[in-house]
Amino acid sequence: MTAQADNQRRKAAGLSHGDSGGCGRTVRLFAQALALTLAVLSAQNLPGAELQSLTLASWENYIRLTEQRVEAELGDGRQFLAEDFLEAGKRREARTLLNSGRVSILRMETADENGRGIPVPDGMIHHWLGGIFVPGVALDALLEWIQDYGEHERYFMEVEKSQLLSTDGPEFRIFYRLRRKKVITVFYNTLHTVVYRRQDPQHASSRSATTRIAELDHPGESVEAEKPVGDDRGFLWRLNSYWRFQEADGGVFVECESVSLSRAIPFGLGWLIKGYVESIPRESLENTLTSIRDGVKSQTRP
Repeated sequence: MTAQADNQRRKAAGLSHGDSGGCGRTVRLFAQALALTLAVLSAQNLPGAELQSLTLASWENYIRLTEQRVEAELGDGRQFLAEDFLEAGKRREARTLLNSGRVSILRMETADENGRGIPVPDGMIHHWLGGIFVPGVALDALLEWIQDYGEHERYFMEVEKSQLLSTDGPEFRIFYRLRRKKVITVFYNTLHTVVYRRQDPQHASSRSATTRIAELDHPGESVEAEKPVGDDRGFLWRLNSYWRFQEADGGVFVECESVSLSRAIPFGLGWLIKGYVESIPRESLENTLTSIRDGVKSQTRP
């Protein structure tokens, strides 16, 4: 058989050299789709998990050490943003992203007093640092917009309902009904306490901590009910965030460290859903930062 005839036969059978790459891509895409489908099914049918005392103790230790570092940085007197305390390469990369109008996102990890990682039995801690630059706005105007908590459902895609429950000077207590979606959707009723500090006219910071997170069962249906707190699917058990605001360069640099706690991945399912579970806190932080920038700009535009 001649080479030309062989090529014609291969084309007729869908086996030409030009098609082999397409077949390979098709197989890869099919494998990726299958893996995603299996991950989603696994996440949807994940058996319940209960927040254990050892898991909570590790979380509290992690938060204690994280807040020690945050307080030391806020009191530095020369540098302010968490980005300022990064090693030079990461600092330049973050500032380049911010100056180009993009979001900077970095994975963080708090070590113990001996510089070692903090184990979290039966749990996972997700720690991210994100930043964005909001041009053309003053710090006072930005803080006023953020503290209008009753309006957050209009601007933040994860906030389905929002309510300011009470204020006491710099302290705000708020309610959010949260909707976290990535193929599957999970709803929560959450309570948060946020405390603000004003370091000087150009700098401010805040600490936000959840005081209650209840996953919803059958959300939006007549039988909707809260699952027992700490006894649910375990996608979100705790959520703290540490904010810094710096007015400079004709706008405000907004920075957030998000630290959350979820259940550990059951043995044997890590290859399926670990990436899925870990990606949600990162994407949530990025969505929050872009929502602040776009929401503030829409309100301050002439």
